Formats: sequence, C-alpha cells, structure tokens
Amino acid sequence: MMRFDTQRPGFTLLEVLIAVAIVAVIALLGYRALAALSDAETRLAAEATRWRTLDLFFARLEGDMRQAVPRSARSGAVSEAPWVGIITDTGGDGGDSALAFSRAGPEFNIEPGSAGQRLGYRLSNGAIEVLYWPSYDRPQDAQATSYALLADVAHFRLMYLARDNAWVERWPVAGDADLPRAVRVQLTLASGETIERWLALRQ
Repeated sequence: MMRFDTQRPGFTLLEVLIAVAIVAVIALLGYRALAALSDAETRLAAEATRWRTLDLFFARLEGDMRQAVPRSARSGAVSEAPWVGIITDTGGDGGDSALAFSRAGPEFNIEPGSAGQRLGYRLSNGAIEVLYWPSYDRPQDAQATSYALLADVAHFRLMYLARDNAWVERWPVAGDADLPRAVRVQLTLASGETIERWLALRQ
C-alpha cells in the first residue's frame, strides 16, 4: 500500500508574523532616519538664512557708515551734529543705542542737485530699523521713514572710538572730530547669542 506525505515545505503563521514584525521595525527605523535628515536639513537651511541675513545687515550698516560726512543738519531751528549717538534708555542692562548721521549720496527722495541725506539706526519692538529723513535740513516736525532690517534682536549697542583711543557710548565728544574713528557694534539676538563687529571709519 502506498502512502503519500501531505506535508509540504513552507512558513508557519508564527514565522510569517515574525517576518512582518521585522520588516515593520526596519521600515520604522528608516522613516525615523529620513525624518531626522529632513529636520537637520531644515535647521541648517534656517541657520544659513539667519547668518546670511546678519551678514547683509552688517554690510548695509558698514556701507552707510563709511559714507558718513562731517556735515551738520538742521531740524527747524535746532542744529544737529554730523554724527549723533545716544542711549535710548538707562535700564539695568545698560540700555540700547540709537544713531543718526549725515551720509553722502543721493537723497532718499531723489531731486535734482541733491547731495546727501540724513539717516539713522535704532532698535524698535525687537527689530533694528533704518531711518531716512528727506534731506539734511528739514522742518522740525518732519518724520523719518523707517524700515525694519533685522528682526529678533534683544539689544543693540554701539560704542565709538575717540581720538584718545577710548571707547565711548555717546557721540559727539567735546574736542574730538565730527566723526568717530571706528564703531563697535554689538547685537544680542533674541536667542541669546551675542555678535560683535568693529567697523573702521577713519585713521
């Protein structure tokens, strides 16, 4: 009498479940790795954008300052020094800086024969703004046009190098030139980082 073996080689249900579980774990690990790479790329792109924005801001600031001229300005009957650096408040952290100066070049509102303009920088509502006045001399109630250049700034501090090589936080300085020799710019970002640049203006 002949007997036939009805058992065929194959996988048991338990083996199939184990294989499915292993594939699921591998897929999950792969997904997490891809997600981590994507997050890292996003963070790197955001960081690169932030530093590029900072570089552009400092290039703009330095370009404006290097065009400063020793030309006084008038606001109504009040005469303003060519370069005015002040502290806007006197809080416990030392306060923030504000700056106004005369710059060579075309007027903000272009007019025939224009020779320059008055502009300034300040910190307002967490952003550094550039201020443009229509001309060197203007009515006392003339308002500046402001544009935000750099956001997420906690503090904006400027120091000026005097003739005796001393750094001062206000300008003008009695007995010194109309313009400082150099400017030290210190930014404290909202994230807590502090960035400092020194900008030479004259010998």
